[in-house]
Amino acid sequence: MSLEQNIMAEMKEAMKAKDEAALRGLRAIKAEIIKAKTEPGAGGEIDEATEQKFLQKMMKQRRDSLEIFEKQGREDLATKEREEMAIIEKFLPKQLTEDEIKAAVAAIIAETGASSAADMGKVMGVASKQLAGKADGKTISTIVKQLLG
Repeated sequence: MSLEQNIMAEMKEAMKAKDEAALRGLRAIKAEIIKAKTEPGAGGEIDEATEQKFLQKMMKQRRDSLEIFEKQGREDLATKEREEMAIIEKFLPKQLTEDEIKAAVAAIIAETGASSAADMGKVMGVASKQLAGKADGKTISTIVKQLLG
């Protein structure tokens, strides 16, 4: 079943259950699907890689918003972001733990022969491709800095 079909089925369930939080998150995902389908060159179809990319982007946007809302003491808005993040997470592949990311990055550093912070770009390029959809770019970057520093 495609992501769009999953979203539609989940939306029906959320409407029946009158679950506003789930419905809000699902509608946001559906809007992204429609936007991706109507972009030039998409031809009305999107592949799984594109789906994962925009789901990751949505998670990052919500994480950033959550951080801002928590700093400003806006717990009402922070709660909404957390609810939407929980919905989006259901459609993303399982995220790697920090230890798993460290192990993968260490292997990439050994593979590329990187030895200093000057090689960060080379390592990040490979790491971003290998860990796409499984880890947040900010987390990967932080770990690469730690291991190369």
